Amino acid sequence: MAKLTLTRRSVLAGAAVFSSAPFIIRPLRAADYKFAQYHNQAPESSLNKRLVEMWAAIRAETNGRIETQVFAENNRLPGGDPAVLKMLLAGEVQFFTLMGGILGNVVPVAEVQQVPFAFRTPTDAHRAVDGALGAYLREEMAAKGIYGFPVSAFDNGMRQVSSSTRPITQPADLVGIKIRIPAGQMAADTFKAFGAEPVVINANGIYDGLKSGKVEAQENPLAIVELFKLYEVQKYVSMTNHMWSAFNLMAHLATWQSLPDDLKTVIERNTTQYVRLQRADQAKLNEELRGRLAGRGLVFNDVEQAPFRAKMAGVYASWKEKLGTKCWSLLEAETGRLA
Repeated sequence: MAKLTLTRRSVLAGAAVFSSAPFIIRPLRAADYKFAQYHNQAPESSLNKRLVEMWAAIRAETNGRIETQVFAENNRLPGGDPAVLKMLLAGEVQFFTLMGGILGNVVPVAEVQQVPFAFRTPTDAHRAVDGALGAYLREEMAAKGIYGFPVSAFDNGMRQVSSSTRPITQPADLVGIKIRIPAGQMAADTFKAFGAEPVVINANGIYDGLKSGKVEAQENPLAIVELFKLYEVQKYVSMTNHMWSAFNLMAHLATWQSLPDDLKTVIERNTTQYVRLQRADQAKLNEELRGRLAGRGLVFNDVEQAPFRAKMAGVYASWKEKLGTKCWSLLEAETGRLA
């Protein structure tokens, strides 16, 4: 059996951020397959915790045939997520998690996950990406050399807007504001529609961008505000719930296809289990964080979405054309008509 190993480039790139399993595993046979799993969250995040547990379980169930190292905070590497995505496509990284906006640079329809105000709750989004919409996205990913798992969307949560200068209560409050966004045209189009000035900054640069005044606002789930200590450089958090955010677990397609069926079955069963566990972790965390962050001095306000949704007509019309009728129809089958 061929033995798959990491390339020198991928090992050197991620060696500084390796996360090991939190328990001792009994002696196992030497691995037939050695893989790398990259993601951009902190070691203490629910994503890292569950990925480490997942790959430890897979190693145990396969009697050591699969051994996978988990590399956290790949966003600190040169080029961040876009660079690691290229490594995945080349097979230098075998497993990777990535948000739909950045994945959209290679698989355009992946941006559908972040259509503004489409999903009202993470549970609504999970139902869509675990169902027909997700199946369609996996077909498009396969065409680009990426394998998507049937249940693959680790949760990040609903995205909110924070600012150092003023609360956001209506679209006019965003006019002229410099706001950090991740790479991805959907986010840029959304905030331009509000009159804001979106600025793309990699995740590892958000804190410095806010502290230096390069941007005065950012948008992310509350977990990111906590993990990246953005409460030190922000004052207001407006609960806009304007987008859902996820970490899509993907594999290099040729590597996946090379695996025996029994190993694929073990991996997919554990993927489903640990994605669902992490979703529950993240839901609980996001419920607790408003109170915790308020205790750190952040001022929260709830937002009436209707005036913001009213600004989305042009965004929806443009993206319906970009994503295609089939993709948009699958989305609206879950969300209702977007207008």
